[in-house]
Amino acid sequence: MRKPQKHDGVVYPRKDGKILWIRYRDRNGKRCRESTHTEDWHEANRKLRERLLARDGNLLEVVRKGEALDFGEWVDSFLENYSRPPLRAHKTHEANMRCATHLKAAFPGRKLVDVTADAIEDYLRHRLRQRVRVKVARGFREKGLLKSTTVHQEFRVLRRMLNAAVRKKLLAANPCSGVEFPVAVKGLFRPHYVTWSEQQRIEFHGPEYMKNAVQIITETGLRVYKELTPMKKDQVDLQNAVVWIPDSKTPNGTAEVPLTPLAIEAFRRQMTIAGDSPFLFPSDLNRSGHQTTFKTVWHKTLRRAKVPYFRIYDLRSTYATRLSAGGVADEWVTQMLRQGDAQVFKKYSQMKLQMKREALEKLNRRASEMVPASGESIGTVTVQ
Repeated sequence: MRKPQKHDGVVYPRKDGKILWIRYRDRNGKRCRESTHTEDWHEANRKLRERLLARDGNLLEVVRKGEALDFGEWVDSFLENYSRPPLRAHKTHEANMRCATHLKAAFPGRKLVDVTADAIEDYLRHRLRQRVRVKVARGFREKGLLKSTTVHQEFRVLRRMLNAAVRKKLLAANPCSGVEFPVAVKGLFRPHYVTWSEQQRIEFHGPEYMKNAVQIITETGLRVYKELTPMKKDQVDLQNAVVWIPDSKTPNGTAEVPLTPLAIEAFRRQMTIAGDSPFLFPSDLNRSGHQTTFKTVWHKTLRRAKVPYFRIYDLRSTYATRLSAGGVADEWVTQMLRQGDAQVFKKYSQMKLQMKREALEKLNRRASEMVPASGESIGTVTVQ
């Protein structure tokens, strides 16, 4: 048994300088010495207390690793090892790189453990006061203030980076958990539920391939740009009414997706439009050989149909909502969406509110006053 020590740790000056040092023992009883990089006695004691608390919480090695790593180095490591395809979609990686540019500029030369909740909140407030800068021939031109959704995207990327640091035992905890976003973000994570009448108007005013895409997404829940646009004809088995997804956003996305009769007809029409191309949505304008975006045609279609703008990705949310409204259990809807975490379904299940509003429109406020037809009787319901 290790001999008990009189002191847990001490602060002392060395003969060769004024910088104070600390001495303490780790959980195994090994003596540790390190510089506090300060001449202030109170600051040196504060660092000693932090070391002792980290030791007692079995986090001493985590704290030491985080102190030795620069924030910018970890951002580069995250982009290289956790952001690039095939781990993440190409567009996700591009968004992470844009956010990383601002994050690295906000915390230059700072250690990973020095990125605190207060520092993150200061960064968010500063970004919300900045204006959009557009590059022009003579430099940059400033426009309106940054949208809160843009800044919130940077905050989400930062939180994802620091979560990875926690998993790699470089941080004891994610400081983003103690951050409150400075402003309310309206409309964030509020997918639009597409009613059947809206869908019919969209299909009527859009080109034939857009109609097919809308029907396929609302009947299968396929991800638009990761699964549908790069899809090849040999992935579709109309005879067995399934489509094979070999590459997806998550490992759970790689699976066979069953098809409804409406989806089968949409796939058959799209194959006819595609002609001899191996892709379901071919394009001669892209080196990939297939469509990479529907943004332009989607905007024009909604405008012609006189439907307020919503993301085409919300068609996937509509698929989930229709399954849920049809009585399918949430666990099964999660599997139909091919999600790894059931918590993700909460984002889609918010659309049940719209379905409830539609049900309220069917209220018969004069039900008890209805006159029965000849030969019929009106029953009563007893509520226990």
